[in-house]
Amino acid sequence: MISHPSRHCTVELQALPSRIGQVRRIVSAQLRYWHMDSLIDRAALGVTELLTNVHLHAQPDKLCTVEIELLLDRLMVSVRDHDPRLPEVRDVETSATTGRGLAMVAAVSESWGVRPDGESGKIVWFTLPTAPAPVAPPARPPRRPAEKPVHRFAEVEHAVDAHRSAHAPARSAVAG
Repeated sequence: MISHPSRHCTVELQALPSRIGQVRRIVSAQLRYWHMDSLIDRAALGVTELLTNVHLHAQPDKLCTVEIELLLDRLMVSVRDHDPRLPEVRDVETSATTGRGLAMVAAVSESWGVRPDGESGKIVWFTLPTAPAPVAPPARPPRRPAEKPVHRFAEVEHAVDAHRSAHAPARSAVAG
């Protein structure tokens, strides 16, 4: 008996702008299938940035493989290409329109990295936590017993009119 459906998805593609959008939609659909909707935006942003780096920088070709894997407490997203050169996070000028991709991946992910893949390629990856970090409930001051009992409502004696049934409808105490 299989207790969990497949928690792994692989897509091979040429990292061309039209294909990057398709892969982003595939990743989003897979995360919806796994009921991980809260990860869609960050995973789609991260995979878009990594595929854009392949499109702009990878040599000798733009062929790559995207893998997403749902582990116990994190989602692992990786992009494998055939270029052995490892990417670096660079300082960019404020007015620059490119060069922030890896910094954005680092900002939205729990962790990220790059590792050589044999002699002719590399794998760039990032992880996202599958569950939100536990939030400690706000500390409450200890309750002190009140010196006198506090009555929240005024005590009212009800007299039952002898001419009326005890089950008569209630009457409003508001004038008007």
